[in-house]
Amino acid sequence: MKVSRKVVKIENHHTYLDIETDAGKYRLILLNDDIVRIRCTFAAEFKPEASYALVLTAWQDHMDELLQGERKRVEAIAVAYQDCDTYILWAAKKLNIKIYKNPFAIEISDKNGNILHSDLQEKASVQDDLGRIYHYSCMDDDDYFYGFGEKAGDLNKKKRRMRMHNVDTLGYDSELTDPLYKHIPFYIKLNSKNNIASGLFYNNSYDSVFDMGCERSGYWNKYSYFCADGGELDVFFICGPKIKNVIKNYTDLTGKTIFPAKYSLGYMGSTMYYTELDVSADKAILQFLDKCKEEEIPCDGFFLSSGYTAGVDGKRYVFNWNYDRFTNPQGFVEEMKEKGAALAPNIKPGMLTTHPLYKEFAAAGAYIKDDSDEKPQTDRYWGGQASFVDFTNPKGRELWKKYLQEAIVSLGITSIWNDNNEYEMNDLASICHYEGLKENVSALRPLMPNLMAFMAKETVLETYPNIRPYIVSRAGFAGIQRYAQTWAGDNNTSWKSLKFNIPVILGMGLSGVANQGCDIGGFFGPAPEPELFVRWVQNGIFQPRFSIHSCNTDNTVTEPWMFPSYTKYIKAAIQLRYRLVPYLYSLLVEAATEGSPIMRPLIYEFQNDHNVLEESFDFMLGSSLLIANILDKGAKTRRVYLPAGAEWFDWYTKKRYEGGQTIEVEVSLGSIPMFLRSGAIIPMSEELTNIHKDVVETLHLLVEVSREAEFSLYEDDGITNNYKHGDYLKTKVNINKSNGTKITFTPEGSFLTPVKVVQLDLICHDIAPIQIRLQGRKLPMFLNQREWQASTAGWYYDMEQKIAKIKYNNINETYTIHADFAVKDLISV
Repeated sequence: MKVSRKVVKIENHHTYLDIETDAGKYRLILLNDDIVRIRCTFAAEFKPEASYALVLTAWQDHMDELLQGERKRVEAIAVAYQDCDTYILWAAKKLNIKIYKNPFAIEISDKNGNILHSDLQEKASVQDDLGRIYHYSCMDDDDYFYGFGEKAGDLNKKKRRMRMHNVDTLGYDSELTDPLYKHIPFYIKLNSKNNIASGLFYNNSYDSVFDMGCERSGYWNKYSYFCADGGELDVFFICGPKIKNVIKNYTDLTGKTIFPAKYSLGYMGSTMYYTELDVSADKAILQFLDKCKEEEIPCDGFFLSSGYTAGVDGKRYVFNWNYDRFTNPQGFVEEMKEKGAALAPNIKPGMLTTHPLYKEFAAAGAYIKDDSDEKPQTDRYWGGQASFVDFTNPKGRELWKKYLQEAIVSLGITSIWNDNNEYEMNDLASICHYEGLKENVSALRPLMPNLMAFMAKETVLETYPNIRPYIVSRAGFAGIQRYAQTWAGDNNTSWKSLKFNIPVILGMGLSGVANQGCDIGGFFGPAPEPELFVRWVQNGIFQPRFSIHSCNTDNTVTEPWMFPSYTKYIKAAIQLRYRLVPYLYSLLVEAATEGSPIMRPLIYEFQNDHNVLEESFDFMLGSSLLIANILDKGAKTRRVYLPAGAEWFDWYTKKRYEGGQTIEVEVSLGSIPMFLRSGAIIPMSEELTNIHKDVVETLHLLVEVSREAEFSLYEDDGITNNYKHGDYLKTKVNINKSNGTKITFTPEGSFLTPVKVVQLDLICHDIAPIQIRLQGRKLPMFLNQREWQASTAGWYYDMEQKIAKIKYNNINETYTIHADFAVKDLISV
């Protein structure tokens, strides 16, 4: 075993600091004011820089050419060090980094002396006799831990031991199963005493374990640790002090969420049932779309399960169309488009040895090789023995793109569903090409789904350069958000899954993956009971990926209308989803530019309220809307904690509540408890039923004006890359309280919005306006609602909901609405 116990040599290389200990070598780099890289090896030299995960570097990297379209190279910050006898001080702009000499340890604090990270002295970094590396960190009783990618259980992961290992967890328990499909070795620590958040990202893709205080030894202070099966210790410390700062900085490092086509926010139909029909699966799907229209249920696409690739032996052969089930794939895709629906076919990276293309891929060297690096490695897969495409090999990528283009993308398909891509391989000594560097699959396994998604994106863009790809992936490593939307795999049909899939999704959002969801209604198990199905849809409409998908074990298929007497609840929920599309689309842009989650834990928005430190099930949709779904069978009431630091308004009644209290509301089967935050600005559309085809001409804005706030409403054509050249419209909506109540609309960009009419609903709880002015001009006030509805411009006051309803023709330049709340003296006139 090798343990770094004392410093023996220090060298300052201007933009990095080299430290030699009695066991390991360390290199410290200040990537920017917020990110510190600490790299450690117990070998004679560091390995060559070769990372698929990073998009921000300050060094030459073997992957620079491959990732040139997304990687940014910066100059590391030069920092002089001071020798302070027992430690070396590396004083940066925001941070003080102390390197203790004997015993060796690294400590990072802010300029106020708050310790943000501290290695466990005498045991900071270890390599055991099996080659595993450990990093031990001190932990405090007041520490809370979030993130870790896709993990079951409650949001706070303190006192948890978690394994990082992609695996196909069919029918998993969303409270207890570990690991799941994603491998993201990143977490956020929030100390509740000083209220400071920071993050640690371990750029190591070997199988690993996080122990967040589960292990205890009386010989040491309380600690957590990271242990990887191999490789180097390459850890990035990431500053806060807010959780949202940590996520922004982490996604600066590993990439922001890809900005997909707008229709990805629509309802995507799916089921394995249809594609397993012996014949005419295409007709079943087209009839599904017709039924959606008949039931007035909006639908914008369909995830095509892998049954469409079934060969004569019934096994799945990627890139193979079953013509009994789909007689004319090209015509089928075109009919789908005519009905306003995109098709997203299922693609799998394992190729069975009986696959018609198997020998061609093998001859090209496109598979992961066995430990002799001579022939394809085969392993157990769905349907039999298979070899896995090596996406670290240019030959593998080239052939994959060739057949993906010919069989799928050339048909007009720009949505790709990557599935069964966990790369579960038993012989971890198998060899990957690794851009010529050669490496065991044990070092690279979780990166394969990232590269697979990268190739799907590239294939679509090479075929249709001006169309935004929509890629979905089940597995992934840190950075998967750059290429794909994800979902929480093959969940179990149960009330527990409904409930605990929420913190699974929230944890992904805190791990940089803003665009995700789960299979609504449950994937594996018997059909959901009616009440469970209704509650799951009511929850699912707030997930960025909204798809009802099933492989029911009782010969049934989960469809929106499966329980006719309950369909009205399903329809109402999905229609609410479509009303919120303008808000969701703007949040998707925020995710793509800032890294912000779309579904947000309460602690993300209310870090000062310690009552939400461990809230796992209620969440914010963006910054303005609190969602408290019904998650328990037979519920008649719902207790909701409303965070301190804001006032809250019931979505339906507009009843006001003070923050910092728990309320109890009565609920029915149609209830979706939702609460507006004071200062909320929520753009909506009342006329959207299909994102592909509908033109929204009336924009509905719901605004609460008791405090200053702002929101950026985003519009573009929803499908092309023209936005990259300025063809977008970002309208900053700003509430200003300095001189009365003003709402200012400031547009940016050249996109010509189709919006002709704006309806602005101002929540005015205490007093009605006496006057509304648009650009200084007084708008007519109506006492009769019908007269207001018939007018082109004006306002009236809804006494029941205490809302001033304002309507006017849209203005394509900066303008201001001024609401005057002075009290009119009717007695002394």
